[in-house]
Amino acid sequence: MKRVHFLATFVFLAFAASFAFASDPSPLQDFCVAINDTKDGVFVNGKFCKDPKLATENDFFFPGLNIARNTSNPVGSVVTPANVAQIPGLNTLGISLVRIDYAPYGGLNPPHTHPRATEILTVLEGTLYVGFVTSNPDNRLITKVLNPGDVFVFPVGLIHFQFNVGKTKASAIGALSSQNPGVITIANAVFGSTPPIRSDVLAKAFQVDKNIVDYLQKQFWYDNN
Repeated sequence: MKRVHFLATFVFLAFAASFAFASDPSPLQDFCVAINDTKDGVFVNGKFCKDPKLATENDFFFPGLNIARNTSNPVGSVVTPANVAQIPGLNTLGISLVRIDYAPYGGLNPPHTHPRATEILTVLEGTLYVGFVTSNPDNRLITKVLNPGDVFVFPVGLIHFQFNVGKTKASAIGALSSQNPGVITIANAVFGSTPPIRSDVLAKAFQVDKNIVDYLQKQFWYDNN
């Protein structure tokens, strides 16, 4: 009987652990300011940490998310991140922000995924058509037109996008459940990888002529991040 209880407890703890590590690990101290100098640092969750006694207010500060960025590029959008790379004090805290600016008449944040984070988006100005696609086998498209003050959630790992359907510029703030959510822009990854994926592989995957794949792989795939 004790053996049954032990196995049941082990299974429960295994499931609990799998949920506990589904996102960034919880911090074991007040903060762990990231540094690039490894001499006196301790490696924690992807970054080395400075001595907490040496932390300053600037380790937790990033200015300028109120400033609109230049969207004159092929996709008509630009992403301004505020993650652990910009705010060292975010290390181990499991959260970050981005500002996204969209050009009028079709500024697009192209289909992409965040492998390590769920995103919650708040529209500041303009009108955005947003959506995400569920996983196989359904591949269901869930979309909504958002206006200023509207909020929309993109679940972790799912392909999503935002498209400016208005006649004026648009902007939004996204909060992400990771200090370093990562981003994989689908077109860039598939057609702009280094070295390139074999064209016959992509031709069969997309069920198109190989010449179409060759053409797409020769394009310049702009990264708006």
